[in-house]
Amino acid sequence: MERAFYPADILLPKQGIDMSRWSVVACDQFTSEPEYWEQVEQIVGDAPSTYRMILPEVYLEEEDVEESLITIGKAMEEYLSKGLFDEYKDAMIYVERTDSTGKMRAGIVGCIDLEQYDYRKGSTSLVRATEATVVERIPPRIKVREKAQIELPHIMILIDDKEKTVIEPCESWKEDCRLVYDFDLMSGGGHLKGYLLGEKEQENILTAIDQLAVVEQKQMQQINDDSKKENPSVLLFAMGDGNHSLATAKEFYERLKAEHPGEDLSHHPARYALAEIVNLHSPALEFEAIHRIVTEVDADDLMEKMTESLGLEEEGDGQSFYVVRHGVRKKVVITNSSSKLTVGSLQNFLDDYQKTHPVKMDYIHGDKTLESLTMQENSIGFILPDMAKEELFPTVIYDGALPRKTFSMGHAEDKRYYTECRKIK
Repeated sequence: MERAFYPADILLPKQGIDMSRWSVVACDQFTSEPEYWEQVEQIVGDAPSTYRMILPEVYLEEEDVEESLITIGKAMEEYLSKGLFDEYKDAMIYVERTDSTGKMRAGIVGCIDLEQYDYRKGSTSLVRATEATVVERIPPRIKVREKAQIELPHIMILIDDKEKTVIEPCESWKEDCRLVYDFDLMSGGGHLKGYLLGEKEQENILTAIDQLAVVEQKQMQQINDDSKKENPSVLLFAMGDGNHSLATAKEFYERLKAEHPGEDLSHHPARYALAEIVNLHSPALEFEAIHRIVTEVDADDLMEKMTESLGLEEEGDGQSFYVVRHGVRKKVVITNSSSKLTVGSLQNFLDDYQKTHPVKMDYIHGDKTLESLTMQENSIGFILPDMAKEELFPTVIYDGALPRKTFSMGHAEDKRYYTECRKIK
């Protein structure tokens, strides 16, 4: 059985570093709320922080992006040259994240083999994208990775482990493992603990993952024997968060191979990407819809064309969502769907509309945030229904990747915070 998840050489700040200021939330959060990131900068001050090594996406369209990338590279060089890190060779870290609601989400940090990952629709790789990958979003991220000596992951990858054989046993092992961090996260992010797993624990985890793959293969074989369908390849790891970051790492690695034909890059650090695996069946893991807001738009024109295209009505049993204007919701029902999912039908229309209308579109976590944003002039929002997480693996296996930004795993402040790092050069 091929493997896709391995131990990694993990960097963590030395003792004495203020971890609450070191660790900041994923760069793709609060993209319509620059005030959040302004607050982060105030909290961080002049302390060592992952904030100095990332580019929050809220600033991606700023004129000084190139200068920001240079500054990020210098921060990485400075942190390395000053000996800020301790390096844990061939390590896995068991993570316990208490979120803003008080629930605990467990995970294991290691690295993903990019040879086993393919983000393209129709992929049969062990590691797959769960949502459509927007290839246009990869080049700006490659610019960051090209100049970077360090990677910081907000990548979270799901396993479908109903029997809880891979991650959950770590809870009983942790007392014999070294506690490497234990601190409160800034800005309402909850609490984070990390335990360094020993060789025995690591081998138990890898063996359990291998056995999980065998179980899934047998289950799919039985389903396909009954339905007489072609047997698909095992989906062992499904992207939860950070797909575009992993896709960037993959693209960078593929370019590196193309630039060095004939060279053995099997042990090159660029072949791997740091990530956290989490069990889909964790009680703390909840799927929430990601809503849409369109700005700089003639909202009346958009609604007129959407009503015609999707056959919108005010009542019915079909796919439904809420239109939000000036903070007020109105339910509509789709009678002319173009996808199995409500989000797919809506996104297909918005994508087509955006091709001929110079509007801006953003993806919002939380209906209250969306409602407040629709108070702006020339804006309109759409609140979508949640997706059941049990639908994820079967849908991706048999139908391929879902429409982009279909679901979110928790509120923005409950996303993965940057904590661990890894050298990539």
